[in-house]
Amino acid sequence: MNISTNKVAVIGSGSWATALSKMLLENVGQINWFFRKKETVERFKKLKSNPRYLQSVEFDLDRIQFYTNINKITSESDILVLAVPSAFLPGILEKVKSDLRHKYILSGIKGIVSEENLLMVEYLNKHFNVPFENMGVIAGPCHAEEVALEKLSYLTLAGLDESKAANFARLVNCNYIFTSVSDDIWGTEYTSVIKNIIAIGAGIAHGLRYGDNFHAVLVSNAIREIKRFVDTVHPINRDIKDSAYLGDLMVTVYSQFSRNRMFGTMIGKGYSVKNAILDMDMVAEGYYASKSIYEINKKYGVSMPISEAVYRILYENASPKREIERLTKKLT
Repeated sequence: MNISTNKVAVIGSGSWATALSKMLLENVGQINWFFRKKETVERFKKLKSNPRYLQSVEFDLDRIQFYTNINKITSESDILVLAVPSAFLPGILEKVKSDLRHKYILSGIKGIVSEENLLMVEYLNKHFNVPFENMGVIAGPCHAEEVALEKLSYLTLAGLDESKAANFARLVNCNYIFTSVSDDIWGTEYTSVIKNIIAIGAGIAHGLRYGDNFHAVLVSNAIREIKRFVDTVHPINRDIKDSAYLGDLMVTVYSQFSRNRMFGTMIGKGYSVKNAILDMDMVAEGYYASKSIYEINKKYGVSMPISEAVYRILYENASPKREIERLTKKLT
């Protein structure tokens, strides 16, 4: 299937943006792709691949229109796929002058705007007046590294307007990407945020030499923690065992490619939070999400012992060893 359009834009240059671009080019004739730095674009053109991420994926440059001007790419594209670290998004979008209200915008960020504790869809609605019906969430379980290897992966496209979500699903569906559609933009996006926090906790436990038995208990408690939170914040009928929730949690907790688990493992092995951040080549979204979810939950008072333990380790300088020991007595 070759969908004739050059109106699909990918905003971001990291591993997930690269994976999404690869998926889209399975079906779309040409994509628009935003990079912050012109020198990165020049290196990309020489190598025919992203110079920093998923370098094994070779692209047909004739099918990519590169941009370094965010205002230009947003004005010239109908579908915007956001795939930048959440901490960078406000700085990138603050230069946008074009009207985004009639664009279809997909969040592939799996993070939260920490300055305001807003999900991506909430941030875009508040600051750019984008209707919730014109937005969607790209949920896993799906690691960029496995997309690069064309290993079978599954994506859930969540949107209040399920027909729009289904249309976008067609653009990324291929022989190694299976897609499904949901209307739960809040539940899927909150899950994608909280599972990163849980993965940091799992990594800390791994660094402290806890074994598989404990991790299994951690995950079973974590999915219940996520369910309590999303059912309180946005109570609709959802099956928390679906792959967009439980599957995304499991792959992030267990996978060798999980940057949040890696970040937590470093802390469990004795790295300070600051040094772990500096040594990471990629952003661990769970670090920022931990503080945001902790602050959001002050309003709701949901029981979240795993997330709270991670918050105390990351932001209150609590001992990882003692916090995980305390946590073990709260799990069932």
